[in-house]
Amino acid sequence: MGQTITEKILDDHLVEGELTPGEEIGIEVDQVLTQDTTGTMVWLQFEALEMDEVQTELAAQYCDHQTYQFDFKNTDDHRFLRSAAGTYGAYFSRPGNGICHQVHKENFAAPGKTLLGSDSHTPTPGGLGQLAIGAGGLDIAVAMGGGPYYVEMPEVVNVQLEGELPEWATAKDVILHLLGELSVKGGVGKVLEYTGPGADSLTVPERTTITNMGTELGATSSIFGTDEKTRDWLARQDREAEFVELSPDADAEYAETIEVDLSEIEPLVAAPSMPDNVAPVSEYEGTDVEQVIVGSCTNGAYEDILPSAKMLEGREVAKSTEMIVAPGSKQASEMLAREGWTAEMMAAGVNFSEATCGACIGIGHVPASDSVSLRTFNRNFEGRSGIEDDSVFLCSPEVATAAAIAGEIVDPRDLAEELGDLEAPGLEMGTKYSPGMGQDDADIIAPDEAIDDGLVKGPNIGDVPLRDSLDADIGGEALLKMEDNITTDHIIPATADILKFRSNIDKLSEFTLSRVDDTFAERAKAAGSGVLVAGENYGQGSSREHAALCPMYLGIEAVFARSFARIHKANLFNFGIVPLEIDAETYEKIEQGDDIQIVDDVGTGIADGTEEFTVSVNDEWEFTAELDASERERQILSSGGKLSWVKEQHDGDSGAAPADD
Repeated sequence: MGQTITEKILDDHLVEGELTPGEEIGIEVDQVLTQDTTGTMVWLQFEALEMDEVQTELAAQYCDHQTYQFDFKNTDDHRFLRSAAGTYGAYFSRPGNGICHQVHKENFAAPGKTLLGSDSHTPTPGGLGQLAIGAGGLDIAVAMGGGPYYVEMPEVVNVQLEGELPEWATAKDVILHLLGELSVKGGVGKVLEYTGPGADSLTVPERTTITNMGTELGATSSIFGTDEKTRDWLARQDREAEFVELSPDADAEYAETIEVDLSEIEPLVAAPSMPDNVAPVSEYEGTDVEQVIVGSCTNGAYEDILPSAKMLEGREVAKSTEMIVAPGSKQASEMLAREGWTAEMMAAGVNFSEATCGACIGIGHVPASDSVSLRTFNRNFEGRSGIEDDSVFLCSPEVATAAAIAGEIVDPRDLAEELGDLEAPGLEMGTKYSPGMGQDDADIIAPDEAIDDGLVKGPNIGDVPLRDSLDADIGGEALLKMEDNITTDHIIPATADILKFRSNIDKLSEFTLSRVDDTFAERAKAAGSGVLVAGENYGQGSSREHAALCPMYLGIEAVFARSFARIHKANLFNFGIVPLEIDAETYEKIEQGDDIQIVDDVGTGIADGTEEFTVSVNDEWEFTAELDASERERQILSSGGKLSWVKEQHDGDSGAAPADD
């Protein structure tokens, strides 16, 4: 039997296990990336592992979330990250150079390689044939130390693309279409592999838009094969030598095939407040729009912003609307500026932002009260924009720009007909300018250019908290009962007032689950221990391990949920919190404040492979909770978390983190 692209790359990097869906496998990691809001803990954990230097082929540290440095705590974090990169042998991308996914794509992403990143949108370079996976920071630290990355072998799903996109339809509309069809849970446990003549018709920037937002489907990763379009894109980055031909075997077998006819795709939006709340633009035509933002890691490349510039040529942004361009990288900004498009857009009334994640996570450009914001981003979770009661739509740059011109949501096809002289901009490929751009970028400090040879820690950078080994008895008050689709933004928000404490867990923990119940942290501290109860897809969204670390710090011992998002479940294991699945009837019956105690000896049961645990509620009734965990994950739980477990296993001789077996 032939292999899929995914299976070929995994097979080439397989360290342990078999490529059987649902079975745990360990893979060798070629490249790792981290960013400033997750990177501080990554490097503190790497230090705690007593590593001397990075063991992967390449490691890259980006500063892309807190780039405005509105507080010394942010600047101290960046100084620490630069010193860690210099000390341990990683590339360092300075604040303002761009978003990790875009800058990594431009400089380092390579077909056939594996990439592990402490950001959930790490799968972006799947659009050029790299198998990239988002994970928690502790998994990154272990991989940097030479340890394999362990994950359940996903099902490989074939997304068969036919036809070609019509005018005004874009790659963003393709992934929005899939979100509307499959939901934010539709990709859980899967890698989406895009094939067919429709896939061949798409450029690398279009493909990476699709693979970026595969994360919103819950997918482990997304990937395209490589072809002459891939070679051409790499050549435009002066990296043609890194091209590798990748395609599925003719007799490859997929778990499922999803067919999409690109010729039937139309302009779409994801309405508030979930990426799968998808509808044709026409359903919301006439809705007043006060803010439009084009950019982010999804649509922040030169090829994404240029269509907006072309649409605005000779026109102005509506007086009632503010339009911001947030490029994905400084390279994109420089290319636009050299060609005169930046001046053209500014003349039309556009405000240019630094190349940063910023507004996507609620830092800067927060919408006004009772207003609509149209954004080319990947998430519109309630409150993520920086204001709790927001109304954020997701869309393509073309739809966003049409709204900026009209001052309201409008199908760009209708606007073109109304104006008469507005042509579909299409997609035009760009070529980086040298010198001063790309891998010789002045804002990327290579390991051999490092200016630091020791860690520099400011007063806001704390230690990595550890949990003791697992007790026989686990339980406590159900401190909070939550609904379906609780995101990591709910658990630990990423707004400016909170994000600056990512290196200070004692302070950061005060904001735990504040978007669900602002009394939670105080109640958890008073209780000393307890459990959480949640519905389906608990922990979807960002890879931030702080969403597990802070509850652990507050004494949470277990989470009872209908189901868990992949990365967050792994993070719960990593920090010694037991993730237990319950059925719908049990979820409905449990009430916040109930006393929940696991009847069985948890320590023994986890070590012995017990899958079902009997749980008592108020000593009045019982239910069964399931633990879906590999032997390795059970060992991690028993040790109180992955950091403690790795240190226990380390023999002190190899200079690398041990295999997680």
